[in-house]
Amino acid sequence: MSRARMSIRIAAVALLLVTPACEVVRTPYLGPDTIEAGRRLTPAEVGRSVEAVIDRSVDPCADFYQFACGSWLKRTPIPPDRSRVGRSFSAIQDRNQVLLRDLLEEAVRAPGGAGDTGKLGRFYASCMDGEAIERFGVDPLQQAFGLIEQVQDLPSLVQVLGSLRQMGVEALFETQVFPDFANPAIEIAQYFQGGLGLPERSFYLDDDPRSRSTRAAYQAHVEKMLRLSGVSGEEAGAGAAGVLALETRLAAASLPRDLSRDLDRIYHRLDRAGLAALAPSIPWDAWFEAIGDPGLEAINVGMPDYFKALGEILPATPMPTLRAYLRFRLLSTTAGELPRAFVDEDFDFYSRILSGQQRIAPRWKRCVDATDEAVGDLLGRRFVERAFGGDSRERASAMLRAIEAALGERFAALAWMDGATRERAAAKLQSVDNKIGYPDRWRDQEALDFRSAFFLDNMRRAVRFEFRRQQDKIGRPTDRDDWGMTPPTVNAAYDPTLNEMVFPAGVLQPPLFHRDFPRAMNYGGMGMGMGHELTHGFDDQGRKFDGTGQMRPWWEPEVVGRFEERAACVEGLYGRFTIEPGLALNGRLTLGENIADLGGLREAWSAYQASIAAEGPETSPVPGLTPAQLFFVAFAQTWCEVVTPEQARVLGAIDPHAPGRFRVNGAAMSLPAFAETFTCTPDAPMNPVSRCEVW
Repeated sequence: MSRARMSIRIAAVALLLVTPACEVVRTPYLGPDTIEAGRRLTPAEVGRSVEAVIDRSVDPCADFYQFACGSWLKRTPIPPDRSRVGRSFSAIQDRNQVLLRDLLEEAVRAPGGAGDTGKLGRFYASCMDGEAIERFGVDPLQQAFGLIEQVQDLPSLVQVLGSLRQMGVEALFETQVFPDFANPAIEIAQYFQGGLGLPERSFYLDDDPRSRSTRAAYQAHVEKMLRLSGVSGEEAGAGAAGVLALETRLAAASLPRDLSRDLDRIYHRLDRAGLAALAPSIPWDAWFEAIGDPGLEAINVGMPDYFKALGEILPATPMPTLRAYLRFRLLSTTAGELPRAFVDEDFDFYSRILSGQQRIAPRWKRCVDATDEAVGDLLGRRFVERAFGGDSRERASAMLRAIEAALGERFAALAWMDGATRERAAAKLQSVDNKIGYPDRWRDQEALDFRSAFFLDNMRRAVRFEFRRQQDKIGRPTDRDDWGMTPPTVNAAYDPTLNEMVFPAGVLQPPLFHRDFPRAMNYGGMGMGMGHELTHGFDDQGRKFDGTGQMRPWWEPEVVGRFEERAACVEGLYGRFTIEPGLALNGRLTLGENIADLGGLREAWSAYQASIAAEGPETSPVPGLTPAQLFFVAFAQTWCEVVTPEQARVLGAIDPHAPGRFRVNGAAMSLPAFAETFTCTPDAPMNPVSRCEVW
């Protein structure tokens, strides 16, 4: 069963938000602001849902986030099975998971177990069969343990690395497949730094008391996992110490996270010969043979210095340490598919110690997530039929077109752009591909089936199937119809190499989007999210790619300079926010998301104003709020959240998104229309004298 990893993942997408699920029944944040999906709403119901979140004792011009979210924040403790709760995203995720559970239980009960229904039922049933998992113990891993024990030198090491990679185990470095930045019509292999068990390199290298304590807890966790798998006490202790020492060396060689988000910094099309030249001590031919691609050539090496260092680190590392490292990586990857002792130990470190979560989510929720990961298209088809019917797709598409029109008008009004760059930007905007709700062509998973009683075997079967599907893309034309997210996903993305936006059906739900909401709420909620993703095509990284998805310098040099001045303003603005005393927000790490928030809010506001001109004014269902004020409140209430201190610190180190409070206040204070709408005085905190403006 998968668990959301905190390892570095360099991808060609910019995510709107990632929110893990939480318990559906008896959760304190499902209160008077809850909007049910799938039924019509009266204006009074809509009004109550908004009013129940607002704290009118707060001056919106002093702290708009607290004004818009304050009542919800006061009554929403963090449930013990969560480290983070979002007012909008968690509620949507909860509803989606209940529906997915119902669909999967129907599949389990279906007679005969044939076809796709049978696949879903067998997989979910094997996951839910906790008694069988306890009975099988670690037997399903014995073959992999045997391979690891045969590691005696570098050739045998990379052979086992390849075998484990096909099982979904990332060790020493990460591999992905997506379009070539220089030629996005072709997909290539992407090799990046990786293999760390702690969230980020700073967790290994910082010398403050909290970091030292975390490392000690991590070493104890590694030792406990090794012991549980059958390693003797003395050997487990030595192995854990070796694992921490090895990963510390890997961390020291790794590019910091805020630098690794610079996409031109991680593009080095070296191909196979270049990779071998970087690390000649590593027998790469054995690696490619082991992953089933002996002839693979097309490779981007994201961090050449890391691979050069890896070639020096591995020969100097004792083989017992490497065997312990591989065994732990295998156990950590598959922990959720193993007996309860492994599940509990994995949860204790990654969720309780690192994130402050006190209780694990119920098994059915973890099994729903695992099924979505394994066969998301099969499950997604059924989800769409139940949760995204009628004209939902058409309504969302129309709103997105309005957001795009607003950005196009913005291009025309920007004095800092020259004519040539403006024309190219407009052409890129016109060529954005919008994916709404669900794929037009579903993935072919006919060859994937589940017959084993072992849940671990079923999950690894799905992982191998997807690994092979991805590897088969290398060197071939890019499949522009493929989706990187499943339809029930509560998220959205922009991909610069495809110049596309993806909005799954799972996120196009209330309280972000509803056909009975006033336009102000739909534009302030989902409309801002659409503008956010669209702006990613023109943020500090997305702007480097043209309309075809090729990374090339298509801006005039003097315009680049003016853009970077404006981006530096945004970096400075958010860098002044503090997560906790002594811990400032990383303005560079969050720069792309912050630019997208500022642009998304402006575009949604402009599109809403255009809708008034086209369709006429509307009334607000919330007493005391004008429609314009309701737009901003709907935007802010999207990002209401409560987070444990532990999780807040981890997110501050790894998350490219700012915390909800800063997403709201940073964007609102940067848009003059906000201060005008709420009649803020010139000296109000939300009405600064100077503002940051990019798009």
